[in-house]
Parts: sequence; structure tokens; C-alpha cells
Amino acid sequence: MKVASVLIPLPVPEAFDYEVPEALTLARGDQVAVPLGPRLMRGIVSEVFETTGSNRRLKAVDSLLDDPALPSRVVDFVEWAGRWTLSPPGEMAATALKGLRAPRPRPERRVRRVGERAPSRATPARTGVLEALGERSMAGADLARAAGVSSGVIKGLIDEGVLEIIEIAAEAAFDRPDPDHAPASLNGDQAAAATALAAGVTGGGFRPFLLDGVTGSGKTEAYLEAIARVLRADPAAQILILLPEIALTQALIERITARFGAAPAEWHSGVAPPRRRQVWEAVVAGRCNIVVGARSALFLPFVNLRLIVVDEEHDGSFKQEEGLVYHGRDLAVARARIEGAAVVLASATPSLETLWNAQSGRYDWLKLGARHGTAVLPDIALLDLRQNTPDPQTWLSQPLRLAIGETLLRGEQTLLFLNRRGYAPVVLCRACGHRLTAPDTDSWLVEHRYTGRLVCHLTGFSMARPKLCPSCGAEDSLVSVGPGVERVEEEVRQLFPEARTAVFSSDTAPDARSARALIQRMTDGEIDILVATQAAAKGHNFPRLTLVGVVDADLGLRGGDLRAAERTYQLLAQATGRAGRADRPGRAILQTWTPEHPVLMALAAGDRDAFVEAEMAEREAASLPPYGRLAAIILSSENAAAVEKTANDLAQAIPNAERLEVYGPADAPLALVRGRRRKRLLVRADRDVNIQAFLRAWLARVKVPASVRLTVDVDPYSFL
Repeated sequence: MKVASVLIPLPVPEAFDYEVPEALTLARGDQVAVPLGPRLMRGIVSEVFETTGSNRRLKAVDSLLDDPALPSRVVDFVEWAGRWTLSPPGEMAATALKGLRAPRPRPERRVRRVGERAPSRATPARTGVLEALGERSMAGADLARAAGVSSGVIKGLIDEGVLEIIEIAAEAAFDRPDPDHAPASLNGDQAAAATALAAGVTGGGFRPFLLDGVTGSGKTEAYLEAIARVLRADPAAQILILLPEIALTQALIERITARFGAAPAEWHSGVAPPRRRQVWEAVVAGRCNIVVGARSALFLPFVNLRLIVVDEEHDGSFKQEEGLVYHGRDLAVARARIEGAAVVLASATPSLETLWNAQSGRYDWLKLGARHGTAVLPDIALLDLRQNTPDPQTWLSQPLRLAIGETLLRGEQTLLFLNRRGYAPVVLCRACGHRLTAPDTDSWLVEHRYTGRLVCHLTGFSMARPKLCPSCGAEDSLVSVGPGVERVEEEVRQLFPEARTAVFSSDTAPDARSARALIQRMTDGEIDILVATQAAAKGHNFPRLTLVGVVDADLGLRGGDLRAAERTYQLLAQATGRAGRADRPGRAILQTWTPEHPVLMALAAGDRDAFVEAEMAEREAASLPPYGRLAAIILSSENAAAVEKTANDLAQAIPNAERLEVYGPADAPLALVRGRRRKRLLVRADRDVNIQAFLRAWLARVKVPASVRLTVDVDPYSFL
């Protein structure tokens, strides 16, 4: 008999086998309905094979669904991603089907002519309607506009039976991009990069590239020109561009539309579910050439994917740490390899892993060393707060205040950067020293003065600011400690009351629409001083922005995070790179208590190579990424004893392995989250060790109780 292995979109560890009825012909990627318990479930056929029998009776596939089959390479990718991340393949399959499982858009109501019926009274208005309509169907409002009549004329013809209303399934129409619509003028470096990228795609086969260019060097123009050349060679080619933040999508969509005369598809959580379904169906039908989206767009069912671009590839937002744990950059490279496509990792501050691959010759390394046009990189100065200490309860030193004032007098814009949301990161009691935390969580409550609430950014818990200390009951004893962006903006308003100020963070711009509106105001010069978190530090181009002030340059360097120095360098380089991107020179001032820190000295000197060399040497000495590999196991439960026992069981069951160490178990830095106790174990292995195989063998030795949640994070980026 024939048997189909079917991936069920549930967190189950393997595909389920079903007998294939003789009347059905199935292939890899087909979507089927299969029985699971008392109900029918949608599934994806991963394999069809013949067998002489089975020691157990298999249930039969119920039916082949009408929905499009997933291309075989998409199933390859789903299965590979499950193995790489040690995630149930069904969860990966659910991600691949997410767009299809969204509701269909409402059908479009249109009118069309009924046979040769003629109106009882042929007025000029009615005749005009019939001539405008012809043999096609149109929405009633569109027809009225085309014929220059009122809606009443249309209704009269419907009432007479000359026209009828029909419903047509809404289908997204994506215009074909025109590669010759509005070609950009490229400098020599950009043109060379575009030529190399296009050759990598049209030459066929898997080709990874690092597009390494300073901020403002025109990386986007280079890869858009490469896309144009790919589309000239193959008008049916499909291209995926991944961005780390939803707020960046609109600006890129506008640039793509201007370049190719057609808008790309958009894919992220801010897109309405019915629209996501339209995009999914257009992609699998080959009716959509370019998709701009978030990391989940990697799971779309492309049929002719030729190029993937990961813009700002270094950004930590590409790592998904809730639910299905994976890194979008790494999976993008894998998807390109499976598709036999090219992948471009673009950044002004590439991750050390990507730089190592480029230095080792694994990736083609394309460099853009200067800003496009007349723009030059900003001057960066370190401001020693030990010699320029701000006044008590203020956060801007006198030299930075003077620089802001000078910038305002010139009619230019200032960005004050502080990667800390809210008004104050800590609220404590002067009487007893109690720090306010969210219930059942170690995370401190952050004060938000705009809303008058204390918020936990980890769990989402919020409460009104109390008048009494919840620990000792003292009245009016709570004080705000440290600055957030709201507190800095309060200081700016007091110093420069005439300036137009705004705050840009995920609190003030919580969705794509509000973020786009704020970005447009800044671009149009309607804001003089923007106080922002990392939401404004990457990808944006503000022509009038000439001063960037970093309020606390030391913030990211605190703590024991493996990537603290790398992440801080990247973030500050991106933030300072917002200055002077047009015809006006820019400068950046970094307030710091440790100007001698290697990260800050490298930034001020503009010497990325020195920083990378020193950081790489430290990583190599410790055999840490990119010279080694890491994986984390996180245990959590409401039952502290169950977590402790499971952690100890895991520690006792560690397999013998060479060139590999396991650290822990230990309490996670945030040991209590949402009432769940947390323990961590960290695995470090040499680069050529199969860490996934080790983890599978290890975890198979221990039975984890249902009350304990176990999460595996391969190549962790967060150590909380």
C-alpha cells in the first residue's frame, strides 16, 4: 500500500503516517485533510512511499484539499529549519501555512450586463453607462464615475434587470515591476556591487554575499539595481527583502515603487490577515515578484525565488525568541541554499559571524567605503561626563546643550538617542529602599509619565503609580531613578521651549501607521529635536538632521552579555550614522563615563577594523561564536521544585562528548517571569561539533514532566 507522511501544523515531534486511498494521487507538498483524534486536520504531505504492510492499522487520508500545493523546496526548508532549531516540524509547517489560514477577503460586489437586455427608456445617462461597462464587470461606484452619472442611474438599471450584481473573489493584483522604469545613477562602487550581485543570481546556484557599506553609502540603490538586472534576465523571478523593523518597510516600499513603477507586496504582523492571504496566494501562483517583509516572510511559498536580501543583517530583531525560536538571518542563508538562489546580507555594521564568513571566503565580500554623493560621515566626539557632569536630576551636559542650541539656530535637526523607553527605568521607595517589580516577576516596573502608569516591558503588566509604598506603606516616598526618553524630552522642553520636540519609541509609535507618520514629520522638517530609542537608529534618512547626541553611551556595555560590546558598537554606529546624510555636514556627541572603553574609542576614531580585530581575538581565545557554537536550554514552571528536579536530571544525563562543555544549571538572570521559575543550561561546542545531534541525544535521556516547559535556543542572542 501507499503511505503518506504528513506534517500536522501542531507542536508534535514528527510527521504522522496515513494510508493513501487508491483513488488519490499525492505528491510532496500537497495539502490534505487527515483524521487526528475526533477531527479532521489540514496537513502537508512530506513524503509518499510504498510499503508491504504495517504492524498497526493506519488511518487513511481523507481528501486532497483544493488549496495550492507547497513547492517541494519549501517543504525541504520547513524540515531543515525544524532540525536546525530542534523545533517540532509541525510548528514550522504552521508558520508556512499562516497566510493561507487567514480569512479570505470579502468578495467584491460588481455589476455586469444581463445578456442583450436593453433599458425601457434609453436616456443619454443610461446609454453612457452601458457603453462604459461594455462586456466587463465593474464595481458600481467605479462604473458611475466612469460614466459620469449618479449611483441612482446604476440602481435603476439593476431594478429593470438590465444589470445584475455579482460577487467575485477578491484577488490581489500585483503589477509586474519594470526594471527600466526609473534607473538610479550609481557611483563606481555601487555599480560594481550591483554587477557582482546580478551575476551571482543569473549565474545560477547558491551564492551568499556580504554588502558592507558605511551608513549612507547607498547599499539600497546597489541591491535595487541588482534586482532590476535579475528581472531583465527573468521577468518571473521572485525576490524577498527582509527588514528588522516594521517601521522601515514603508520607506523601502516607496523607493521600490519609485524605482520599478509597481509596489511590492508587504508581509508582517501589521498587515491585515485577509491581505496576508492574498499575498500568500499571489506568491505561490507566481503573480508577485517582490516581497518586503519581516522574518516570517521566509516561510512564504515562493515558486521561483532567485534572491533574498537581509537588510541590516546585524540587527537583533531578526532573532525570534518567543514561541518558535530561530534567527531570520541564518534561516535566510539556508533558504537561499535550498532554493539555489543568491542571498545578500547588507549592513554598515555586519555581525561578527557574517564578517568571519566573509573573511574566510565563504561569502563574497562587497564593500562601499564612502557615502553617496557629496555627503560625508559625521565627526564623532566623546564627551567625558566626569569632567562635564550634568546638573542634579538632569541628563544633558552643558556642551551637548550648547550643541543643540547651535543646531537650532541653523534651522537643523537634532536626534537625542537613549535606548531606554518610558520616563524612568526604576521606581523605588526612599523610606525602605524597595524597588517596584511586576507581580510574579523579577523585572522592574518602568515609569511612563505620559500615561501615569508603571509598566513591565517583559510581561506587559501595568498599574497606576501608587501613592503608598507597597512594601512599607510610606506615603509620597516613591522616587523615579534614572532617565528614559520621556524624561529626557521633559528636560529638552524646559531648555528649549520654542523647539518642536517629539519622542520616538515603541510606546509613542506602537504600530506601523503611527511610526510612518512620525518618520514623515521628521523627514519634512516638522520636528526640531527627536528623542528616540533604537526605533530611530537604523535605516532612516532625515536630510536636515545634523546632530546626534547619545545621552548614555555606556548603557549597552553593562552586564555580562557575550555580545554586549558588538551590539553597542553596532547600535551607536547606526545611531550616529543618521547625521549628515545629505548636503549638510553632521556630527555626533557621545556622553560617557568611560571614554577609554575600546568600543567608544573605535567609534570616535572611525576604526571599525580595530574593534573587530580585538573582539574577534577575545572570541577566538574563548572559542565563542563565530569560532565556536552555543546553545541554551531554558526550563520554566510555576512549580519551582519541578524545575529544580528537571534541571538536575538533565545535569546528570549529559552525554560524554569531546570539544564540548555544558555550564549550569543555574538560575536565569530573570529567574521569575509571569510566576514561572526559570533555570538555564548553556552548551559551548567547537565549531565543527554537531551541537544539534548532541542536544537530541541528551534530551532523549530525560523525561520532562508536563508541568515544565523546555525551550531550546540554538545560537542564543539573549541571555536573560
